Amino acid sequence: MKKRYLFALFSFIIIFLFSGCGQEPLQPKDIAQRKENITEKSLPAENDEAQSTEENKAAPADLSELKVHFIDVGQGDSTLLQFSDDGEDFTILIDAGNWTGDEVVQYLKLQHVSQIDIAVGTHPDADHIGQLDQVINTFNVGEVWLSGNTNPSQTFQRLLKAIDSKALNYYEPRMGDQFEVGPLKIEVLYPKTISEHDNEESISLKLTYGDVRFILTGDATTEDELKMLQSGIDMKADILKLGHHGSSTSTHPTFLREVNPDIAIYSAGLNNTYGHPHEEVVNLVQNSEIKLYGTDIHGTVMVETDGKDYKVLTKKNGTITPSSSGNTPKAEVEPSPIVGNCIDVNRASIEQLQEIIHIGAARAQDLINLRPFTSVDDLGRIKGIGPARIADIKSQGLACVGG
Repeated sequence: MKKRYLFALFSFIIIFLFSGCGQEPLQPKDIAQRKENITEKSLPAENDEAQSTEENKAAPADLSELKVHFIDVGQGDSTLLQFSDDGEDFTILIDAGNWTGDEVVQYLKLQHVSQIDIAVGTHPDADHIGQLDQVINTFNVGEVWLSGNTNPSQTFQRLLKAIDSKALNYYEPRMGDQFEVGPLKIEVLYPKTISEHDNEESISLKLTYGDVRFILTGDATTEDELKMLQSGIDMKADILKLGHHGSSTSTHPTFLREVNPDIAIYSAGLNNTYGHPHEEVVNLVQNSEIKLYGTDIHGTVMVETDGKDYKVLTKKNGTITPSSSGNTPKAEVEPSPIVGNCIDVNRASIEQLQEIIHIGAARAQDLINLRPFTSVDDLGRIKGIGPARIADIKSQGLACVGG
């Protein structure tokens, strides 16, 4: 069986990503207008535990059902798309949760996934690409899309090694790229260029299936959302995945108004210390009469559509209010070295500490010997960690200081 990809014009590119530790540079491959053999498989039956909560619009007879799973991965992000066309099955994964778990692999197995046509890492933060190396090493992946920004973390290095070891096709999508994967149209909203600003330059996508449209923006900021609006691309959508876990750094009021979704969905961990989703975002969405769903409250959220009608299924019932969206005092949270994608330098193991930029094995041991630390700035007591590296550590946003 042959799978057909009808890709719009984009340039052939050669990008060299270095994973360190003596590894050879990753050699991306052109994926334009190719045909490949795939493994036949069938989509799973509808999740019996899901509860129907929303219905809209009656379907074109020529489109099969698309399932979009907004997977509950705690304080992380992962979205799975499953659909078929003319007897061919398609699977796309966008992000793969936090590096501290294996929920994504387990969920894909429960959904009887064996082949992933496209695996997208929106940006190299460990709560988005965390389990992508596990996915690549467990499933038959056709190609990988990354933004092109890099990260010295072990999580990112493991991902590069997995891509290289499997000799996977690799692509860096850019604003204006358009693809057709079976009946699904993919438009790249962002980034236009990259400059090692990971969150801001997240891969942002508009997905169109018949008459139903989705927008997902990774951790892109409000400034980047406004740049998307200036691109001239039609930004209207029915379902919006809120940027950056519902943080106030994303979801500009003008952006929300222009997208004009019926449904908004965010991914966040219950009682996370970031306070995601932020109160102002919850209020903005709900005051705009947009139905809001969150994985912290509803568990995994699934949208099913045949291209005209769609319905939202949730694992759990729940009501989202600012007071129930992650503002639990720290004293009520069980102490842990990992809180979302924040690593408590006073509690983390030597392996966990090496996820922090500029902290290798030797410095991680020095850090442990020097604990406790009173602030991230206090990490300057570690030999080789000066003001410039402290600034990098703060910019990465992974290190935090607990008791």
